Amino acid sequence: MADAYINIFLNDDKLKQLQEAGLAGEVKTIDGNQALQVGMTSKDQKKLVKGYEGLTFDASNACVLPEKGEEILWKIITDMKSSDVMKFAITKLYNPLAGRDVFGRGTGGR
Repeated sequence: MADAYINIFLNDDKLKQLQEAGLAGEVKTIDGNQALQVGMTSKDQKKLVKGYEGLTFDASNACVLPEKGEEILWKIITDMKSSDVMKFAITKLYNPLAGRDVFGRGTGGR
């Protein structure tokens, strides 16, 4: 069981892509809309909160990524033909150096 989820709400094109990938059985209805839920650990959740400012989770501990992040995750899901992709996807979604000075730490500002 996952600690948290990313909801990807589906349109007709995405639903068709899921069917082609053999993942149509993983579609759930959330608030009257069809969605794919991608599970993640609490560690992944903390990284996403750091990486995407303003990311909020609902009462069921689920979130919706900003458009750019969702596109990256969707491509990984369709390429790997699996929704169990967070171990790999987190490396693409979370950049620990984002917003840091080009010199990094320990350089004394040189």
